[in-house]
Parts: sequence; C-alpha cells; structure tokens
Amino acid sequence: MGETTRCGFAALVGAPNAGKSTLLNCMAGAKLSIVSPKAQTTRFRVLGILMRGLTQILLVDTPGIFQPRRKLDRAMVAAAWTGSDDADITLLLIDAKTGMTDAVQEIMDRLASTGRKVWLVLNKTDLVQRDALLPLTAAITEKLPVEHVFMVSAKSGNGVNDLLDRLAATLPEGPYLYPEDDLTDLPDRLLAAELVREQVFMQTHEEVPYGATVETESYKERPDGSVRIDATIYVSRAGHKAILIGEKGQKIRQIGEKARKQLCSLLERPCHLFLNVKERSGWDEERARLRAIGLDDVP
Repeated sequence: MGETTRCGFAALVGAPNAGKSTLLNCMAGAKLSIVSPKAQTTRFRVLGILMRGLTQILLVDTPGIFQPRRKLDRAMVAAAWTGSDDADITLLLIDAKTGMTDAVQEIMDRLASTGRKVWLVLNKTDLVQRDALLPLTAAITEKLPVEHVFMVSAKSGNGVNDLLDRLAATLPEGPYLYPEDDLTDLPDRLLAAELVREQVFMQTHEEVPYGATVETESYKERPDGSVRIDATIYVSRAGHKAILIGEKGQKIRQIGEKARKQLCSLLERPCHLFLNVKERSGWDEERARLRAIGLDDVP
C-alpha cells in the first residue's frame, strides 16, 4: 500500500484589492495570476496547482466581487461565485487594514447563506496593530461562522506556510487531478494575453483603465524550441490606441519587451512576441470577446 494522497480545491474569495492574486502567487511560489494595484484585474478563474507533501492543492483565484454594471462585470462576478461553489474550502480573504466594508459584508452574507466551509484569512496584518485584529476577527465571526482564522501578509509571506499546512492536512483524500509537474492549467496562450494585459495596466496607469483587453491570435511552436506569439490589444477608443502605441511606437515596444521577458521565464524557452493594437468600441459588451477571454456567457 502506498501512502495516502489528498487533492482538493480551495477558492480565494474577497472584495477587490483584498490581495487575492498576491496571495495566490505567494502560495504557489510562481506568478500564476496577474497582480496589479488596480482593482478587478482578475477576469477569470486561474488555477494554481501546488504540491505540499502528498497533497495536491488546487487554488482557484476568483474575480473580486463588486456591484456589476456592464456585461463584462456580470460575467466576472458570476465566475467568482462559481469558483467558490465548486471548492472544498473557501478562503475568505479580508484586508485587515480596510476591515468590514460594505463589499465585505455582502460577500459574508452570501457565504453565510450557502453554508460552505469557510476559513478566514486576514491579509496585510503587518500593517495593523495587533490589538486591533481581535475585535475585527470577533466582528467577522459573529456574522459568519468560520472554521479557522489565519493572519497573513501575502506580500511578505508571513503566516502563509501555516495556511498551506492546514490546507494540505484538511483537503479530502483522493488521487491527484493534475500531473505533479503542472503549475497551472491556464493555457499558455491565455497566460500570454494576461501578461501583456498586466503590462498595459502597469505602464499606462490611469490613461487606459479597463478599456483594454488582450487576445492571443496565434501561438506557434518553432523547430528551434522557441515560440512565436501574436497578440492583439483591443481598446475601446482611438485616444487609448494612441497612448498605447506611444510616440514612435515606444510604449508598445516597452509593453511587449517586459511581457516577453516574463513569458520567457515562465515558459522556460525563448519567446517572440508580436503586439497589435486595434480599436473596437464596446468590446466589453460583446459576447464573443467575453468568451475569448475565458468567461462564460451571461445574460
């Protein structure tokens, strides 16, 4: 008889900017989900696959849950709840600094009504006085029964090992669902698009806010072991296109170069990345585009 293996899903749920993507990256030790100072950057579930002892922990990162306005927003929120519904354990991540906001209360109400197994993860606890954490924890657990409470800093990694150890010990016994050497099931072409989109965020700041999406048009492996990736950045207005391209094409070259470096390191092979910018007003209301960025259709 071999030793018993465990495998299960843990969903990260929280309000925008609670630090979910940072925590996912910290837990998996790799950049699996895009991290940005802007809220609502995760648009679909990203699965980090983590081996801890004999347990395969499948981490589901969900979009921050907020009041949806556009069709894109509605799809993002639906994806977030699907992530939680499918999971063995839901990790409710709360920014200890901002505490019980309206958004957090709404999420807690919804979780309370589902009766799911919830663990509370207080993030950014290094930025808060220790004696302020107990009343916050008490206020949360009064409204929502939680099995365990963890105090972490996703940025520094404090407390994250305790959380992983407990997950590894608690997830159900069973065979692994993924080969042990898989880090993520996010297809390489989606990963390429996300890394380009992250650079658009990082390098244009407020100028091109949510008016951009990226799609990988082609992903071709070459005989020399390198890969050629062609991606299109769609923007909703002409002004955004001009900002993205920049003077003499400087901005788009910077975006491409940074994204290419990250891709080379993640895919562990040389990458040739070619970017194209197209204006397409109202892309975020188009069903086909939503499907292309990994979101299911929503009414």
